[in-house]
Amino acid sequence: MTGTPPGSTGGPPAAGERVPVCPRHPDRVSYVRCQRCDRPVCPDCQVPAAVGIQCVDCVRDQRRTVPRPRTALGAPLGDGRSRLTQGLLVLLVVVFLAQLAGGARVTAELALVPALSQAEPWRLLTVALVHSPGFLGHILLNGLILWTVGREAEAMLGAWRYVAVLVVTTLGGSVAILWLTPVQSFGVPTVGISGAVFGLFGAALALEWRQGRPVVRQLVVLLGFALLGLVIPSISWQGHLGGLVAGIAAGAVLVVAPRRSRTGWQAAGLAAIAAVLVVLAVLRWATVPPGVLV
Repeated sequence: MTGTPPGSTGGPPAAGERVPVCPRHPDRVSYVRCQRCDRPVCPDCQVPAAVGIQCVDCVRDQRRTVPRPRTALGAPLGDGRSRLTQGLLVLLVVVFLAQLAGGARVTAELALVPALSQAEPWRLLTVALVHSPGFLGHILLNGLILWTVGREAEAMLGAWRYVAVLVVTTLGGSVAILWLTPVQSFGVPTVGISGAVFGLFGAALALEWRQGRPVVRQLVVLLGFALLGLVIPSISWQGHLGGLVAGIAAGAVLVVAPRRSRTGWQAAGLAAIAAVLVVLAVLRWATVPPGVLV
């Protein structure tokens, strides 16, 4: 049997034979053929394979049929660059610089003040964007923890789950502040993303427990931060506790979702947690004595 094997380079055609051209670039003559489809392929359309050369069309079709690797929670495996975590850290720094440049105005507009929370409910979430402008260590510590925990969480959760958990846990921390803060202190503002950070710890605890892994390391870290909250009076232990509980609930929803239609179940579960937290906030506002809320 004679002829030019697929993926190899042959000589010029014999008299009467058609000159081979690349299907994607008909103006280019090519004697190199794709290993899979045996069509001529020009240099711009060649993709090196384990054996020979493949065309871009075959490579694309092959990628469509090969399942994309996913994490235990169903998120596509990323490249490890943690873009969302990096973007969030940049946003925190930008807001912090705005706090320093704008005086107390930026902090006053975004901080969680329970007395203002009913009239301005966005404060339940924007609290995570601002930090104490008079204490540089506040944003540095939260940023360091977020960089450490957030990258791992983002890789495991994927983009939309990561954002959803951050939102739910921030809301959980704010709702806990509403319920656990004495009414006479409703005018005291709270700032910081630590509630969401504790929520990421909680979600990690649920995931590690589900996979049968030891959770001692996470518990030790959580205990250390809990003790820090008791030593430093200005730290909101209420927000930490609420974020942790919301994170555990969010993590449980993500890990127990059935494999079939997992994404839909996870989205519905996280939405249900957020709805419960909103209802709790409304109930709290309804129980506050008249004149306390603005």
